[in-house]
Amino acid sequence: QPQLVESGGGSVQPGGSLRLSCVASGFSWHTAIGWFRQAPGREREGVSCTSSSGDSRNYADSMKGRVFISRDNAKNTVYLQMNGLKLEDTAVYYCAAGDTMACARFDDDGMSVWGKGTLVTVSS
Repeated sequence: QPQLVESGGGSVQPGGSLRLSCVASGFSWHTAIGWFRQAPGREREGVSCTSSSGDSRNYADSMKGRVFISRDNAKNTVYLQMNGLKLEDTAVYYCAAGDTMACARFDDDGMSVWGKGTLVTVSS
């Protein structure tokens, strides 16, 4: 059964850092993987996406310069390093697997496998 499991969320102060992990099982790993987030009362939005090879990455404007996505294909794992966290980064962060073009556009409908999410709370 296709599965994605996120970890690494937690509570940090503004300016802090976290590294999220997303481990895949039960499906072909050679697919694009994206990170999305949903804050309370807001729609889900894309954060970052990596191609199947890891050679292509893109980032939401709100996160550029503060996050870095990487993948270890030997471990079926994608990481999201987040630095300089802000109060408005508080959200549940999800990883998803799917179509390369959909991932690059942060198009939810093109992502076929979703994790259950990990909560990131930024507060002072």
